[in-house]
Amino acid sequence: MTGTAADVRAALEAAASVDERAKIQKRMTDEVTVVIGVRMGAVFEIAKANTAMPLTEVDRLLDSDGYEERMVAVSILDFRARARNADRAALYELWMRRLDRIDTWDYIDRSAPRVIGWYLLDKPRDVLFELARSENRWHRRTAITAAFWIIRAGDLDDPLALCEILAADSEHLVQTNVGVALREIGRIDRARLEEFLERRGDDLSAQARRTARTAL
Repeated sequence: MTGTAADVRAALEAAASVDERAKIQKRMTDEVTVVIGVRMGAVFEIAKANTAMPLTEVDRLLDSDGYEERMVAVSILDFRARARNADRAALYELWMRRLDRIDTWDYIDRSAPRVIGWYLLDKPRDVLFELARSENRWHRRTAITAAFWIIRAGDLDDPLALCEILAADSEHLVQTNVGVALREIGRIDRARLEEFLERRGDDLSAQARRTARTAL
């Protein structure tokens, strides 16, 4: 099934419920995103059924102010990135071109590790450092979240450098994933985590510090 943005919209509307809308609305971080109320399991099923959708149609989904439509879009990008023959350059380019439409913590967590991090495994990571220095909190969260896949590959230098930039970040939704990144670094190289926490631990939020220390 290839599908179109209109097909996805119809499937989401058919799966929506008032009760689910109230639950999802509680975790929204702005008043612009429109929630219709589709449980995440159903959203992912719809995305999986439309994984072969042309990227032009995924782009149309990202145009929507609908929370669930954009969640389907980033989920399709994530599912596509997992394929052995994935055109990761095309996925990365679409994600980055529509960066400002990927503006909730869960859009980022759903797709940045594989779509951005995987693509950058064998490439310079200058873009992540630019994002880490952005005034936009979602860009900064993207930088550290994309690094999860780089850490998974055992490449710790750039992720640690990103943690250096973001250690004192005032945004809770950035700090939480700095803590996760440090925890995963510690699971690979405990000594490097200990050294980082010795120098910068006091700059981290209490939650990020606790998360990081679970690797010790």
